[in-house]
Amino acid sequence: MSMVSRVGNSLLRLAACFVLVATSLAVAMDAVGQTTSPALLVLEKSDEQLAIVDPASLKVVARVPSGGAPHEVIASDDGMFAYISNYASEKGQLKTLSVVDLTAQKALTPVNLGALRAPHGLAFADGKVYFTAEANKVIGRYDPLGNQVDWILGTGQNVTHMIVLSKDLKTIFTSNIGSDTICVIEAGGGRNGWTVTPIPVGKGPEGFDLSPDGKEVWAANSGDGTVSVIEVATKRVTATLDLKTKHTNRLKFTPDGKLVLISDDGGGELLVVDTATRTERKRLKVGQGPEGTLIEPNGTRAYVALSRDNAVAVVDLKTLEVTGKIATGNGPDGLAWAQRK
Repeated sequence: MSMVSRVGNSLLRLAACFVLVATSLAVAMDAVGQTTSPALLVLEKSDEQLAIVDPASLKVVARVPSGGAPHEVIASDDGMFAYISNYASEKGQLKTLSVVDLTAQKALTPVNLGALRAPHGLAFADGKVYFTAEANKVIGRYDPLGNQVDWILGTGQNVTHMIVLSKDLKTIFTSNIGSDTICVIEAGGGRNGWTVTPIPVGKGPEGFDLSPDGKEVWAANSGDGTVSVIEVATKRVTATLDLKTKHTNRLKFTPDGKLVLISDDGGGELLVVDTATRTERKRLKVGQGPEGTLIEPNGTRAYVALSRDNAVAVVDLKTLEVTGKIATGNGPDGLAWAQRK
């Protein structure tokens, strides 16, 4: 083979290698630049960041600034945006909702809530963000399309903390830590077309949830280690479960309604309660500071934010065992599930 041929072949091989490397880099950059779907959103509270986690690999694929003093996070129904409540800082109560474009992985202009301070609990439905404003004893609704708070309703209760919506949006529920109540807020009648009924429960109700069939509300009472079971139709407590927890933080029903998961921040445990028998099925040691709790829509796995371990525990809901942990930034708390449609 002539010298010219050998040089030509070498150049061809070099060009091919260059194309391969360039293609690999392009694919890698594209993978980094896109949010996986579905995605687990983890609010790294102490770092003031939103971590985007790939549930398949259990790895953080991106981080976005979350705004000052973030607390809870919710995703839009189409999985395109995340909304974060900025609750309080050393300088006092805050009054903003942060907005994150999950496709671009970019923080957008935050929503100024004006006189509504200390937003905390979040829910998303019908294209709008529902939130609590603890300092004002109200719940509000933000319309992203109109870029405005288009509805406010007072609860009359102290420290209105978390919010849950019925599927038909005709009933709204809130936990009110300072008043030891759960509010049932029904459309029709009353002032502004809504009737607010506070129901006394245990001490310091914080995490709570509505059963998938809409018939019961279970509220974890952080101050006395109990769970109150409320019958929605009659608006009364039908049972009080003494689970002897140290400081409950969140409570979630599994999608089939058969189990309730309760994070015990004070005990480092996740309690699993059978809803039919209303008895404890299992108590898992998950780590230090279990707080935010989320269950995958298919009911396969649960995630528990471990605020003092800087991790999220992964729980298999078939075996009821911790099967892994996701390393996060400092102080993980609020969790959400984002799935593009």
